[in-house]
Amino acid sequence: MAIEFKLPELGENIESADVLTVLVSPGDRIQKEQGVIEIETDKATIEVPSAVTGTIKEVLIKAGDKVKVGQAIITVEESGGKKEDMSKEQKSSAAKSEISVEAKLEKKPLPKEPEKKQGGATVEMKMPELGENIDSADVLNVLVKAGDVIEKNQGILEIETDKATIEVPSAYRGKVVEVLVNAGAKAAVGQPIIKIELSEEEEAEAEPVKKEITEIEEKPPEHGMESVEQEIPRGVRESILPGEKDSQPPITKGAAPAAPSVRRIARELGVDVNKVHGTGPAGRISMDDVKNYVKKLNEERSQRPAATVKQEPLPDFAKFGAIEKRPMSSIRSKTAEHLSYAWTSVPHVTQHDKADISELEKMRKAFNPKVEKAGGKLTVTAILLKIIASALKVFPQFNASIDMEKKEIIYKNYFNIGIAVDTEHGLIVPVIKEVDKKNLFELSVEMNTIAEKARIRKISLEELQGGCFTITNLGGIGGTYFTPIINSPEVAILGVSRSLYEPVFIDGKFEPRLTLPLSLSYDHRIIDGADAARFLRWVCEALEQPMKILIEG
Repeated sequence: MAIEFKLPELGENIESADVLTVLVSPGDRIQKEQGVIEIETDKATIEVPSAVTGTIKEVLIKAGDKVKVGQAIITVEESGGKKEDMSKEQKSSAAKSEISVEAKLEKKPLPKEPEKKQGGATVEMKMPELGENIDSADVLNVLVKAGDVIEKNQGILEIETDKATIEVPSAYRGKVVEVLVNAGAKAAVGQPIIKIELSEEEEAEAEPVKKEITEIEEKPPEHGMESVEQEIPRGVRESILPGEKDSQPPITKGAAPAAPSVRRIARELGVDVNKVHGTGPAGRISMDDVKNYVKKLNEERSQRPAATVKQEPLPDFAKFGAIEKRPMSSIRSKTAEHLSYAWTSVPHVTQHDKADISELEKMRKAFNPKVEKAGGKLTVTAILLKIIASALKVFPQFNASIDMEKKEIIYKNYFNIGIAVDTEHGLIVPVIKEVDKKNLFELSVEMNTIAEKARIRKISLEELQGGCFTITNLGGIGGTYFTPIINSPEVAILGVSRSLYEPVFIDGKFEPRLTLPLSLSYDHRIIDGADAARFLRWVCEALEQPMKILIEG
């Protein structure tokens, strides 16, 4: 049966493309995923793969034409029935033909043997990926020097990204030959950072895998390109020959399963295929998955609010007196950008209230010695962690995020709470995970540990992600009320000020009571003022009557 193959969708706002080359002719037999035409859009040059296997009946376009998305480009007589079945020899021939097409795009010569030195092969270790949208980092300290013998996973560099300070571990065991970066430099992801002479054990582990690559490269398989991918162990090129430079990124351990043609189109579109969610069998990534990912990225970019306020030029302050200029740290710079985004994109409202914590303070002081023996400190913030987790269950709209583009509210069924920590390098918000499943002893110890890690810049990226709600406590410094900025994409943040004694009229007379000022900022797009007042009052009552958590939380 003859069918028309049409130009597929190419991405957001791309409706047509120019035909550069037609790669097939009438009578040609094509395989699924084999390139049929090469086109140029306003973003990239792309080879369009066939979605079917069969014989070309007619080519409906020519080089130089402009084709629209959805326009028929070829007609194909699909394979089917006994007459179309191929012998084993023909299948082998077709598979080799497909391999030759893919080889023009993907297959690279086996890299040369690593440089041999006395004791083992020398490899370059590169800066690993550091997280979403992080392309580089500042090198704070180099923890090794030439001649040092290091173990796998031993720290070699201390770096600072715009989110945290991280220690980079070694991927190899051996002897440091040369350190390629210095403290104070900026290192990009993928940049070589040290050369290591592998230990004999490390080389011995690599040898069988290297032999397997050579056998696969020298003997093409008989069952198509996809089986080649299955036969070559993931991580081979990166772990054995990391110094190879190539337009085709090495398939690393844990890399996404995708055909070479899919990887090529992903590269052409500037997409990291490992970040694409595969919808095929066993998570396999298709052309449609890549296009949908690109479409999603474009939609996200369109959601970002344009800067409406342009900064006025600053005067020459040096005319008025002595000045000193210092560059922003990565953390301070990122904090400024994030809070500017949150302030301009989220309609903030702040609600104030205060709680009588006279009785709570007595209990806190009574139990604190036991908590200190366990390595923590029972603070009002630790108690608020437990109270907020319960309040989020009673008021689920506070444990949510909003998607204005899709007009959706995402409700979260987990309870991770961020704690704003003031450090000499800037504001950092580590996240305490699964607060609702931990007791006050566990929360106090974990909060003390994670806050200390933030202050000494040993916090990990994982410990800064996944928050649902944030608490910021300025009580140790002073003040009464303030207006905290929401840590978007969260929808609320609780500000805590210094407790103070106030006269409270009780049973016909004034009594001195210890009160705690609280400030709740919330996203007015999803939370109404009445709900915010109820939420904050619930928190105050839980501080005043802790049994409320057991009864309602």
